[in-house]
Amino acid sequence: SNGGGGGFQSGGFGDIFGDIFGDIFGGGGGRRGPARGADLRGSLELSLEDAVRGTEAQVSVPTMVHCETCDGSGAKPGSTPTTCSTCRGQGQVRMQQGFFSIQQTCPQCRGSGTVIEDPCRDCHGQGRVRKTRTLSVKVPAGVDEGDQIRLAGEGEAGPPGTGSGDLYVQIVLTPHPIFTRDGDNLYCEMPVSFATAALGGELEIPTLEGRASLKVPAETQTERVFRLRGKGVRNVRSGAQGDLYCRLRVETPVHLNRKQKELLREFDELTRGGEGKHRPQERGWTDKIKSFFDDLVS
Repeated sequence: SNGGGGGFQSGGFGDIFGDIFGDIFGGGGGRRGPARGADLRGSLELSLEDAVRGTEAQVSVPTMVHCETCDGSGAKPGSTPTTCSTCRGQGQVRMQQGFFSIQQTCPQCRGSGTVIEDPCRDCHGQGRVRKTRTLSVKVPAGVDEGDQIRLAGEGEAGPPGTGSGDLYVQIVLTPHPIFTRDGDNLYCEMPVSFATAALGGELEIPTLEGRASLKVPAETQTERVFRLRGKGVRNVRSGAQGDLYCRLRVETPVHLNRKQKELLREFDELTRGGEGKHRPQERGWTDKIKSFFDDLVS
């Protein structure tokens, strides 16, 4: 299954999937040199089904890659970079200012520790060239809108002698025709006939796993919400299963013929009595209005 990839940009930022795909920040000692390649970030559009079940998608990434001609060294094939005479390959020089000694990046080699005397013609000594790469992104089941997946080392290639940055892919969910999602729970609205709401019945409810049956009790009012446990989304971290909430909306019949209208009028007359027994909400509302106007004139 393929998702749509958005434009990718360089720049580092946090990764909320660090516990799944590795830590964002890593570090170690050693000689300081040129910074590694820039991090890239972009977006990946997924359907709700792919986000819930997991998928593998392709993304196209315009980026800087190591030059194949010089194998990323920046030097012409057959030649090699030479050790910088200023810093003696350390990438750092120490400057004395009064009582203080300050260490800074070597201005000659810019921290690489080497100097390219005969540069590669394809990359002009940079060790990298611009190219659009197509990468495969494994999306774990349960990802949500805004989640970010980190692909270590798939960002921009760095200068000669350095590593590549990381690629961060942010999940964007496309609208679903039936469900909306909030965390691990799914929500949907379903029309129900006046007769089914009044007399009760059984409805077929769609879920991401297939069809499910919902028993509607008699005298169900519009806007009533039913909960189907375990029919939501499995949490990508904890594995806990969300629920599906289905809101019923009682549908008013339309395009009625004469006989249907007569039957409804007869039914309306039959349910008016009983001191509000058949229409408790209407009776309560009528009492509130009467009390309101009584207060106005008193």
